[in-house]
Amino acid sequence: MVNFTHYLPTKFVFGRGVENQVGEEVKKLGATKVLIHYGGGSAVRSGLIARVENSLDAAGIAHVSLGGAMPNPRDTKVYEGIELIRREKVDFLLAVGGGSAIDSAKAMAIGALYDGDFWDFYSGKAVPEKSLPKGVVLTMAAAGSESSNSSVIMQESTKMKRGLRVELNRPLLAIMNPELTMTLPVYQTACGATDIMAHIMERYFTTVEDCDLTDRLCEGAMTAVIRAARIAVKDPKDYDARAQLMWASTIAHNDTVGVGRVMDFASHQIEHELSGMYDVAHGAGLAVVFPAWMRYNLPKHTMRFAQFAVRVWGCQMDFEHPEKTALAGIEAHESWLREIGMPLTLKELGADPKDIPELAKKTKRTNPDGTVGKFEALNTADIEAILHIADR
Repeated sequence: MVNFTHYLPTKFVFGRGVENQVGEEVKKLGATKVLIHYGGGSAVRSGLIARVENSLDAAGIAHVSLGGAMPNPRDTKVYEGIELIRREKVDFLLAVGGGSAIDSAKAMAIGALYDGDFWDFYSGKAVPEKSLPKGVVLTMAAAGSESSNSSVIMQESTKMKRGLRVELNRPLLAIMNPELTMTLPVYQTACGATDIMAHIMERYFTTVEDCDLTDRLCEGAMTAVIRAARIAVKDPKDYDARAQLMWASTIAHNDTVGVGRVMDFASHQIEHELSGMYDVAHGAGLAVVFPAWMRYNLPKHTMRFAQFAVRVWGCQMDFEHPEKTALAGIEAHESWLREIGMPLTLKELGADPKDIPELAKKTKRTNPDGTVGKFEALNTADIEAILHIADR
């Protein structure tokens, strides 16, 4: 294992009806005026926003609201929130929703205390030094943003998605009631499960040796997600399956399963350009990109993919031809994606193969040499090749 620092300030309040405790929990954190940021009308129609507001009222905490968080959260909504925070003198942000609302709230929290353009942080021009405190009432198991240090925002004018990973991004409070995810469309449930798996796999596929403890944590989490997703798409009201997915989304992306490892995240960077250009669901994009990424990297990392096949998917090890085992694991993963209703090709996303060069060129490079990824550093030609594998 490599050296690590693991900082996790989030308090988790998990179970049935816990959204009714949000007022008392926010009050403990010293909030006096809260901005409630949420997405579409479902949070209002279901009565969730009313329950949150009633809980804040009972705790004597003033609040204002801002709806309109969208998938692939936009910078325009962040600017709107920053202006509202400053005008209303808000001192705590409460995101009610999934990753889109949470990521937007994270951007608002740092942008409201910054004299310049918050996009400076996402474009790499500046590093945030302070943030307003924030909490989450989670309604979707997917992004893991409820306790992660990351946030992803799309610049609407350019359709460019960029992420920011800083410890200031971590919420102080996560209210997590699995029942709140039961009304999600089956497709969104499947997208969420795919995102959870991808977050774990970005950590699992590492070049660091002798990290068996977190290998086993990753493998256990992945097998639990596979089983729970199969149940949840068939029976959306199954509480235990929903609970498994909700907690898995959290540990998948707050580095509980990633400490001591070098993480990759090339597939996420490639997918960000797909969802930015075509406005597809992030999980659906990952369902297309990740298997293609695995197939491309299999020849150089055969034994790692063979381990994935055996321990996660129950494939039999072919010691004479480990590449066959590795491929069987990738095919098993693809079969599971199909089973829960995910796409596997660019065509299914509505993507035009003529855009592949542009998608590859725009992909954010996280390495000093202009490549992306730690498991295998990818240049523009590599990214194009992966996208062509997905164009099948």
